[in-house]
Amino acid sequence: MLFDEKQFKSRLTKVFDSNGLSSMLNIERVEKFVKLTEILLEENEKYNLTAIKEPDKIILNHYADCAALARVLPKGARVADIGCGAGFPTLPVAILRPDLTILGVDSTQKRVSYVNMAKDMLGLQNVNAICERAEDLGKGEMRESFDIVTARAVAAMRVLTELCLPLVRVGGKMIAMKGKNAEFELAEAKKAISILGGKIGATETVRLADDTEEIIHPLIIVEKKMKTPAAYPRAFTQISKKPL
Repeated sequence: MLFDEKQFKSRLTKVFDSNGLSSMLNIERVEKFVKLTEILLEENEKYNLTAIKEPDKIILNHYADCAALARVLPKGARVADIGCGAGFPTLPVAILRPDLTILGVDSTQKRVSYVNMAKDMLGLQNVNAICERAEDLGKGEMRESFDIVTARAVAAMRVLTELCLPLVRVGGKMIAMKGKNAEFELAEAKKAISILGGKIGATETVRLADDTEEIIHPLIIVEKKMKTPAAYPRAFTQISKKPL
């Protein structure tokens, strides 16, 4: 696929500016997004990392969307991104927020290898990725050790809450990037959130647009108020078959 760097830079700047995100960009970060796009397009030919292959659509649907999350994260936070996949939001957030320490988590080795290769090529010192299952991490040394745990398009809230909330420290937050069914999913997950030591916080609706499309992504915020009971998280087969 042909990639016009000059056109991409102009488009990236325009989309960020029109969506109130321009303060997050500088020359160095624009260059990193150029490099990330080149890497993504090249590797996508091998691994089918993302269904969105047009640079213009990548800007809005991936980069601006992840930037909307990045701007609400607290300064200096330790962040885990569950189901990091092709590095979204892990890599854009790492580019835009060098003050954060980010751990991308995915159960597929090829995706983890891609994220680690990309972060090395981009010279990102604040991010790493590991091949692990979230429910296993939630039982180990990383349990309740993160200020923020994020997830984007991973699972329904009832399932996602049990995967993520055990990793959040008391006083921290889980932030789920959801779609059009967010309100229904949240209502369905109230019991799980309570059992796991959480409390429903504010839900921010992110609206982003360019001159061809508009996307709407609610950010569901769950505050960690109490320690998660030792019985959770359960094995994934239990979580998925019998969600709380």
